[in-house]
Amino acid sequence: MHIPDGYLSPQSAGALYVLSAPLWALSLRAIRRSLDQRRVALLSLLSAFSFLVMMFNIPLPGGTTGHAAGSVLIAILVGPWAALMAVTLALGVQALFFGDGGLLALGANAFNIGFAMPFAGYLVFRLLKGGAGPGDRRFAIAAAAGGYVGINIAAFLVAVELGIQPILHHLPDGTPLYAPFALGVTIPAMVIPHLVIAGAAEAILTGGVAAFLGKYHPELFEKGSGAPR
Repeated sequence: MHIPDGYLSPQSAGALYVLSAPLWALSLRAIRRSLDQRRVALLSLLSAFSFLVMMFNIPLPGGTTGHAAGSVLIAILVGPWAALMAVTLALGVQALFFGDGGLLALGANAFNIGFAMPFAGYLVFRLLKGGAGPGDRRFAIAAAAGGYVGINIAAFLVAVELGIQPILHHLPDGTPLYAPFALGVTIPAMVIPHLVIAGAAEAILTGGVAAFLGKYHPELFEKGSGAPR
Protein backbone atom coordinates (compact mmCIF):
# COMPACT_ATOMS: atom_id res chain seq x y z
CA MET A 1 0.00 0.00 0.00
CA HIS A 2 3.05 2.24 0.13
CA ILE A 3 3.27 4.67 -2.78
CA PRO A 4 6.78 4.56 -4.29
CA ASP A 5 8.56 7.57 -5.73
CA GLY A 6 7.74 8.28 -9.36
CA TYR A 7 4.05 7.43 -9.13
CA LEU A 8 2.97 10.86 -7.86
CA SER A 9 3.86 14.09 -9.57
CA PRO A 10 6.12 16.51 -7.64
CA GLN A 11 3.07 18.78 -7.30
CA SER A 12 0.94 16.02 -5.79
CA ALA A 13 3.72 14.79 -3.51
CA GLY A 14 4.43 18.35 -2.41
CA ALA A 15 0.77 19.06 -1.72
CA LEU A 16 0.54 16.00 0.52
CA TYR A 17 3.68 17.08 2.37
CA VAL A 18 2.05 20.47 2.93
CA LEU A 19 -1.08 18.71 4.17
CA SER A 20 0.88 16.38 6.46
CA ALA A 21 3.28 18.97 7.95
CA PRO A 22 0.75 20.65 10.27
CA LEU A 23 -0.56 17.22 11.26
CA TRP A 24 2.97 16.22 12.30
CA ALA A 25 3.23 19.41 14.34
CA LEU A 26 -0.07 18.65 16.08
CA SER A 27 1.12 15.09 16.70
CA LEU A 28 4.32 16.28 18.39
CA ARG A 29 2.34 18.75 20.48
CA ALA A 30 -0.08 16.03 21.58
CA ILE A 31 2.78 13.69 22.49
CA ARG A 32 4.51 16.34 24.60
CA ARG A 33 1.27 17.25 26.32
CA SER A 34 -0.24 13.86 27.06
CA LEU A 35 2.46 11.17 27.13
CA ASP A 36 4.77 10.64 30.09
CA GLN A 37 8.24 9.12 29.75
CA ARG A 38 6.98 5.56 30.21
CA ARG A 39 4.40 5.87 27.45
CA VAL A 40 6.86 7.59 25.12
CA ALA A 41 8.98 4.44 25.47
CA LEU A 42 5.87 2.41 24.61
CA LEU A 43 5.33 4.62 21.57
CA SER A 44 8.85 3.81 20.37
CA LEU A 45 8.13 0.10 20.68
CA LEU A 46 4.87 0.53 18.79
CA SER A 47 6.68 2.36 15.98
CA ALA A 48 9.04 -0.62 15.69
CA PHE A 49 6.02 -2.93 15.71
CA SER A 50 4.41 -0.99 12.86
CA PHE A 51 7.67 -1.08 10.91
CA LEU A 52 7.87 -4.85 11.33
CA VAL A 53 4.31 -5.72 10.31
CA MET A 54 4.44 -3.43 7.27
CA MET A 55 7.45 -5.35 5.96
CA PHE A 56 5.32 -8.47 5.39
CA ASN A 57 3.59 -7.84 2.07
CA ILE A 58 0.65 -9.98 0.95
CA PRO A 59 0.35 -10.52 -2.84
CA LEU A 60 -3.08 -9.34 -3.98
CA PRO A 61 -5.05 -9.90 -7.19
CA GLY A 62 -4.34 -7.31 -9.87
CA GLY A 63 -0.58 -7.22 -9.35
CA THR A 64 -0.63 -5.14 -6.16
CA THR A 65 0.39 -6.02 -2.62
CA GLY A 66 -1.09 -5.26 0.76
CA HIS A 67 0.06 -5.49 4.34
CA ALA A 68 -1.10 -4.89 7.86
CA ALA A 69 0.03 -1.60 9.38
CA GLY A 70 -0.96 -1.65 13.03
CA SER A 71 -1.96 2.03 12.91
CA VAL A 72 -5.35 1.56 14.54
CA LEU A 73 -3.94 -0.68 17.25
CA ILE A 74 -1.38 2.02 18.08
CA ALA A 75 -4.17 4.62 18.20
CA ILE A 76 -6.13 2.46 20.64
CA LEU A 77 -3.07 2.06 22.85
CA VAL A 78 -1.66 5.60 22.90
CA GLY A 79 -4.10 7.76 20.92
CA PRO A 80 -4.41 8.62 17.21
CA TRP A 81 -2.13 11.67 17.28
CA ALA A 82 0.68 9.60 18.76
CA ALA A 83 -0.07 6.90 16.20
CA LEU A 84 0.59 9.39 13.41
CA MET A 85 4.13 10.03 14.63
CA ALA A 86 4.86 6.35 15.31
CA VAL A 87 3.76 5.29 11.83
CA THR A 88 5.52 8.22 10.13
CA LEU A 89 8.80 7.21 11.75
CA ALA A 90 8.30 3.62 10.60
CA LEU A 91 7.51 4.77 7.06
CA GLY A 92 10.55 7.04 7.01
CA VAL A 93 12.92 4.22 7.99
CA GLN A 94 11.36 1.90 5.41
CA ALA A 95 11.70 4.48 2.65
CA LEU A 96 15.24 5.53 3.57
CA PHE A 97 16.84 2.14 4.19
CA PHE A 98 14.64 -0.45 2.48
CA GLY A 99 13.13 1.33 -0.51
CA ASP A 100 9.61 0.46 0.64
CA GLY A 101 7.68 3.56 -0.37
CA GLY A 102 9.57 6.72 -1.28
CA LEU A 103 10.97 9.77 0.46
CA LEU A 104 9.19 12.10 -1.97
CA ALA A 105 5.98 10.15 -1.33
CA LEU A 106 6.46 10.09 2.46
CA GLY A 107 3.94 12.89 2.96
CA ALA A 108 1.33 10.91 1.03
CA ASN A 109 2.07 7.62 2.79
CA ALA A 110 2.06 9.28 6.20
CA PHE A 111 -1.27 10.96 5.46
CA ASN A 112 -2.86 7.72 4.25
CA ILE A 113 -1.44 5.17 6.70
CA GLY A 114 -0.40 7.40 9.59
CA PHE A 115 -3.30 9.87 9.74
CA ALA A 116 -6.41 8.74 7.86
CA MET A 117 -6.13 5.09 8.84
CA PRO A 118 -5.71 5.44 12.62
CA PHE A 119 -8.16 8.32 12.96
CA ALA A 120 -10.90 6.58 10.95
CA GLY A 121 -10.30 3.26 12.66
CA TYR A 122 -10.13 4.84 16.11
CA LEU A 123 -13.46 6.58 15.52
CA VAL A 124 -15.08 3.26 14.57
CA PHE A 125 -13.52 1.61 17.63
CA ARG A 126 -14.85 4.28 19.99
CA LEU A 127 -18.32 4.13 18.45
CA LEU A 128 -18.54 0.34 18.70
CA LYS A 129 -16.90 -0.40 22.03
CA GLY A 130 -19.48 1.42 24.12
CA GLY A 131 -18.61 0.98 27.77
CA ALA A 132 -16.48 -2.12 27.22
CA GLY A 133 -13.00 -2.10 28.67
CA PRO A 134 -9.80 -3.97 27.80
CA GLY A 135 -10.32 -7.68 28.25
CA ASP A 136 -13.96 -7.55 27.18
CA ARG A 137 -14.96 -9.37 24.01
CA ARG A 138 -16.75 -6.31 22.66
CA PHE A 139 -13.56 -4.25 23.11
CA ALA A 140 -11.59 -6.67 20.91
CA ILE A 141 -14.35 -6.85 18.29
CA ALA A 142 -14.51 -3.05 18.15
CA ALA A 143 -10.74 -2.93 17.72
CA ALA A 144 -10.90 -5.46 14.88
CA ALA A 145 -13.65 -3.48 13.15
CA GLY A 146 -11.62 -0.30 13.52
CA GLY A 147 -8.60 -1.95 11.95
CA TYR A 148 -10.69 -3.24 9.04
CA VAL A 149 -12.28 0.13 8.31
CA GLY A 150 -9.04 2.05 8.80
CA ILE A 151 -6.96 0.08 6.31
CA ASN A 152 -9.71 0.23 3.68
CA ILE A 153 -9.97 4.00 4.04
CA ALA A 154 -6.21 4.21 3.50
CA ALA A 155 -6.40 1.92 0.46
CA PHE A 156 -9.13 4.05 -1.07
CA LEU A 157 -7.06 7.21 -0.62
CA VAL A 158 -4.07 5.55 -2.27
CA ALA A 159 -6.28 4.53 -5.19
CA VAL A 160 -7.58 8.08 -5.62
CA GLU A 161 -4.14 9.68 -5.38
CA LEU A 162 -2.75 7.34 -8.01
CA GLY A 163 -5.84 7.40 -10.21
CA ILE A 164 -5.94 11.17 -10.60
CA GLN A 165 -2.34 11.36 -11.86
CA PRO A 166 -3.17 10.57 -15.52
CA ILE A 167 -5.89 13.23 -15.37
CA LEU A 168 -3.61 15.90 -13.94
CA HIS A 169 -0.30 15.13 -15.64
CA HIS A 170 0.02 13.79 -19.18
CA LEU A 171 1.62 14.56 -22.52
CA PRO A 172 -0.40 16.27 -25.28
CA ASP A 173 -1.16 12.86 -26.76
CA GLY A 174 -2.57 11.68 -23.42
CA THR A 175 0.40 9.56 -22.31
CA PRO A 176 0.54 9.63 -18.48
CA LEU A 177 3.69 11.11 -16.96
CA TYR A 178 3.45 9.37 -13.60
CA ALA A 179 1.06 6.64 -12.37
CA PRO A 180 -0.39 5.27 -15.62
CA PHE A 181 -3.79 3.95 -14.54
CA ALA A 182 -7.00 5.94 -14.15
CA LEU A 183 -9.50 5.78 -11.29
CA GLY A 184 -11.51 3.08 -13.03
CA VAL A 185 -8.51 0.78 -12.63
CA THR A 186 -6.87 1.94 -9.40
CA ILE A 187 -9.99 1.93 -7.23
CA PRO A 188 -11.04 -1.68 -7.86
CA ALA A 189 -7.40 -2.84 -7.93
CA MET A 190 -6.76 -1.38 -4.46
CA VAL A 191 -10.13 -1.46 -2.75
CA ILE A 192 -11.47 -4.92 -3.60
CA PRO A 193 -8.39 -6.89 -2.44
CA HIS A 194 -8.20 -4.81 0.74
CA LEU A 195 -11.86 -5.38 1.47
CA VAL A 196 -11.42 -9.13 1.04
CA ILE A 197 -7.84 -9.98 2.08
CA ALA A 198 -5.72 -7.20 3.58
CA GLY A 199 -8.61 -5.85 5.63
CA ALA A 200 -9.13 -9.26 7.19
CA ALA A 201 -5.43 -9.46 8.06
CA GLU A 202 -5.54 -6.03 9.70
CA ALA A 203 -8.71 -6.93 11.62
CA ILE A 204 -7.17 -10.15 12.93
CA LEU A 205 -3.98 -8.35 13.94
CA THR A 206 -5.74 -5.45 15.64
CA GLY A 207 -8.42 -7.48 17.37
CA GLY A 208 -6.08 -10.29 18.37
CA VAL A 209 -3.43 -8.06 19.92
CA ALA A 210 -6.08 -5.90 21.60
CA ALA A 211 -7.66 -9.01 23.12
CA PHE A 212 -4.32 -10.33 24.37
CA LEU A 213 -3.12 -7.03 25.83
CA GLY A 214 -6.57 -6.30 27.22
CA LYS A 215 -6.50 -9.55 29.16
CA TYR A 216 -2.92 -9.49 30.40
CA HIS A 217 -1.84 -5.82 30.27
CA PRO A 218 -4.91 -3.55 30.39
CA GLU A 219 -2.79 -0.79 31.92
CA LEU A 220 -1.13 -0.24 28.52
CA PHE A 221 -4.22 1.22 26.87
CA GLU A 222 -4.70 4.95 26.54
CA LYS A 223 -6.74 6.86 29.07
CA GLY A 224 -10.35 6.90 27.90
CA SER A 225 -10.22 3.51 26.20
CA GLY A 226 -11.74 1.84 29.22
CA ALA A 227 -8.42 0.86 30.79
CA PRO A 228 -8.07 1.24 34.55
CA ARG A 229 -6.07 4.19 35.84
